[in-house]
Amino acid sequence: MAFVNRERELADLRDWWSARDPRPAIVWGRRRVGKTALIQEFAGDRRVIFHTGAGRSMVGELVQLSRQAQAAGLTGLRDLGTRPYTDWDDALEHLTESAGTEPLLLVLDEYPELERAAPELPGVIRAFLDRSQGRSRVRLLLCGSAVRTMRAVQEERAPLYGRFDLRLHVHPFAPWEAALLLPALDPAEQALVYGLIGGMPLYLSWWRADRSVEDNLRRLACRPGAPLLTEGDLVLATEAESGERPSAVLHAIANGKTRHNEIKDWIRAEPTRTLERLIELRLVERLVPVTEDPYRTRRRVYRISDNFLAFYLGILSRYRAEIDRGLGPSILPLLMDSLDQHLGGPWEQAFRDHVRRECAAGRLAAGVVAVGPWWRGDGQDEIDVLALAGRERMPVLAGEAKWTPAVSAPRLMHHLRRKAAAVARDPDELTYVIAARSQVRDLPQRATAVTATEIFAPR
Repeated sequence: MAFVNRERELADLRDWWSARDPRPAIVWGRRRVGKTALIQEFAGDRRVIFHTGAGRSMVGELVQLSRQAQAAGLTGLRDLGTRPYTDWDDALEHLTESAGTEPLLLVLDEYPELERAAPELPGVIRAFLDRSQGRSRVRLLLCGSAVRTMRAVQEERAPLYGRFDLRLHVHPFAPWEAALLLPALDPAEQALVYGLIGGMPLYLSWWRADRSVEDNLRRLACRPGAPLLTEGDLVLATEAESGERPSAVLHAIANGKTRHNEIKDWIRAEPTRTLERLIELRLVERLVPVTEDPYRTRRRVYRISDNFLAFYLGILSRYRAEIDRGLGPSILPLLMDSLDQHLGGPWEQAFRDHVRRECAAGRLAAGVVAVGPWWRGDGQDEIDVLALAGRERMPVLAGEAKWTPAVSAPRLMHHLRRKAAAVARDPDELTYVIAARSQVRDLPQRATAVTATEIFAPR
């Protein structure tokens, strides 16, 4: 899989490396998001030891690290084959001596596994940093997939609190970034693939551009042990490992229980703590009308924000047992028939992401401070995108997105202006944005057309 994008993350890592005596960096993010590929791209031809925690005992981890140091020629007078590191103090001291005057990048990948084998490791690293400040050329980078554990490493009571010069959270690709891994598809097809499997680089690499959507789903989802079925299990088992009944909460939302009380009734337990953790993991998003204070309003709904997980829980998991029993070929037509109804939500979110990006660049509206959906208190008259500007947070833009190949703009504009009148002083002063997958027809004045071509265009 080719390495693409991550320009901001690479720039942050290079800035960290260029500092005179940088303290450690910490990189974290969900499994499959591309952390290791990012670090390997950054490491390039630098001197590096890349050690991955693998659930070994502490002795086993140190023996493996010794082998890597020996292979890199960082032994000095010591034969690491016969005298491997005895503890983490020994390893860090020896690597400092062996590094000499040239920087050495020490990557401890899957750091939570190392800490599990050696709970004293954070304290050992802290002590090493304190006594070697300005004298060691070892530049330490911690990396991990257990998001909550990696956050805990940085918290106030943790031994390493305040000792990181770079804290980098790696997220799945945005629509225009995902398009770089689907260059052979036209934008409308990119929108469909992104709506199904989201921005995880590995998932995107599985999609065959020379095959139809039906053929790809047959291979990836409609046979026993198919990759997307396995990944669904993995996400539920690892990313949502904490909290009270996270899988139950996710299933509730996927089944249309989007309000707090509805989720509570579905799982028959208080979901607040679990929802907060799922939001922290970016598996769930809390939506409120963009005009309201998110900390005060009770008008909030929840949606599964990860496109793949929404597809897995919303459609695939219903047929999981029968696919495993061999009924995938007869289930495939049902999946195909469900796609258009399912993809409306991911398309609206991609549209909001696009509007946010364009407003940040000053291309659609100036001075924008918030972008999000809006709806009345009774849930009616929903506006897919409303942008607010200035200290007074005045509406300046309203937008509507339809998951159809083409739309007629005048009809949508009429309904959008009527809804905007409930929130804007003068609807005629708003900028209007209409989105469809491929074509927006008969566009009126003061309106902008957006298609998949714009949303999935790299910048």
